[in-house]
Amino acid sequence: MKSINAIIFDLGGVLIDWNPEYVYLEVFNGDRKKMQWFFDKICTSEWNLNQDAGYSLAKATEERIALFPEHEELILMYYGRWEEMLGNSISETVNILEKLVKQNRFKIVALTNWSHETFPIALNRFNFLHWFEGIVVSGEEKTRKPFIDIYNITLNRYNITAEESVFIDDNLHNINTSNSLGINGIHFKTPKLLIEQLKSFNITL
Repeated sequence: MKSINAIIFDLGGVLIDWNPEYVYLEVFNGDRKKMQWFFDKICTSEWNLNQDAGYSLAKATEERIALFPEHEELILMYYGRWEEMLGNSISETVNILEKLVKQNRFKIVALTNWSHETFPIALNRFNFLHWFEGIVVSGEEKTRKPFIDIYNITLNRYNITAEESVFIDDNLHNINTSNSLGINGIHFKTPKLLIEQLKSFNITL
């Protein structure tokens, strides 16, 4: 195995807690079944991912209301109250990131599925986002994980060799694509496990 000189972090679910439940569980009075139906049928994860790939939030909202006019108020909340869905940083992982940055041994960048319209909110809220050498935001690139293009954009923009890099993501589909390109994928589950997973690549804190 080649020595690792670059580490690529996903953001949501790894370093930042984002969850629409923070808004909708209250809206549905704690009824998880009704809330899940709304996520499965109306404001679906696939629909949200389209905005992560650069589609206009306003257009997406308008089109969804046209399809489901009886749910207009609930649909408007999705991006209207998006900032309330943005939780805290995942402090244990941020601590790992900080230690890696201070070692000054690795090129450290981020690759995230995130709307270019909402990402500035995160940049303002989380100071650690400014520690990265760079961040590839899917909404700015008009493509997203797990499509191959965005991985190649990341590698080429920051002069990273796939086999000499590690990619950390909480979504297994995204990891599978990275592995297919020769990038060493780490499927993130917990910060504690991540420390052990990094050790397998001779990366210690």
